[in-house]
Amino acid sequence: QVQLVESGGGLVQPGGSLRLSCTAFGSIVSIYTMAWHRQAPGKQRDTVATITTSGNTNYADSVKGRFTISRDNAKNTMYLQMNSLKPEDTGVYYCNIVELNYWGQGTQVTVSS
Repeated sequence: QVQLVESGGGLVQPGGSLRLSCTAFGSIVSIYTMAWHRQAPGKQRDTVATITTSGNTNYADSVKGRFTISRDNAKNTMYLQMNSLKPEDTGVYYCNIVELNYWGQGTQVTVSS
């Protein structure tokens, strides 16, 4: 049974930073593409960033230059460093093992003054 556990969400002021973590239990994430997704209130879930097994990354236009996705295979963990946060970044952030379609439970990020 694979379990993904996200952490690091919270309330932050505009312009602030947060780092999200996603740790996998029951699977070795180094052999899979992983992704972060975001669901804002009343909107569909959108992909924010992806990272392949070789470390290639891809970002949504709305977060390019502000967010950085990374992975530590030794810790079976993926990260999302979020800088210069904006109110429109508010939402529930989910991590995902793409090939297996496994999802975490989500962590809330709220950007507000």
